Amino acid sequence: MKIALLQLAILEKNKQANVAHGLQLARETAPDHDLLVLPEVWTTGYSLGHLSEEAESEASDVVASLQAIAAQNQCAIIAGSVPMRRDGKVYNTSVAIDKTGKLVNFYDKVHLFGLFNEERFFAPGNNFQAFDLDGVCCGSTICYDLRFPELFRHLALQGAKIIFCPAEWPTARGDIWRLLAQARAAENHTFVVAVNCAGEFKGAPFFGHSMVVAPSGKILAEAGTDEAIVSCTIDLTEIDKVRSRLNALADVRKELIR
Repeated sequence: MKIALLQLAILEKNKQANVAHGLQLARETAPDHDLLVLPEVWTTGYSLGHLSEEAESEASDVVASLQAIAAQNQCAIIAGSVPMRRDGKVYNTSVAIDKTGKLVNFYDKVHLFGLFNEERFFAPGNNFQAFDLDGVCCGSTICYDLRFPELFRHLALQGAKIIFCPAEWPTARGDIWRLLAQARAAENHTFVVAVNCAGEFKGAPFFGHSMVVAPSGKILAEAGTDEAIVSCTIDLTEIDKVRSRLNALADVRKELIR
């Protein structure tokens, strides 16, 4: 499976430019890949004060455009995350689109970042089940979720082979980004595809360093801090090879997990 990580440079308070740029890079990259992954809130950036006007719906032009790109190129898309309005609330939602353009999963960010008062802008999600993407069992998380190993363990125990983590992770906590991505992959023997953004918010730079981590914890591909497209081919049989040597999941005492 050939995966492209779109580490976009996100602009503050410029949804129109972000959407146009993100869709253009997706169109250019999709023909040569099986799967594209975008970063967190790539449409609006972290400028959350206008979500009432800028949030998407399941039938919005942004989602429809990504569906068309997927179908035209037979390339699945994890649409990073976008602010999405449902049931009178706005969620931070990661949309999964299969290679036919079908919407196959919506994951609403479970752990909201209290330090930045995300609960003022988003409702917390509760739908954190693994899902099938073109025959591969996958799981979705978003940014701050990376600090909560129980979510990744839950997805791995459901059979997820690839766990996605789109993010807007700052340089100030960059070392933790790499450490946690590797830990989540190694402890669950899954691939972790962590896609950060470039650029800055209120003068604070984002860390970039989008990466694909193997089930062994080894980083297979990694970007720098600037905007970049990272291409990486993964072999899903690597999961079974790693688990044949040491399978921590087989020894999990599920009765202790609540």
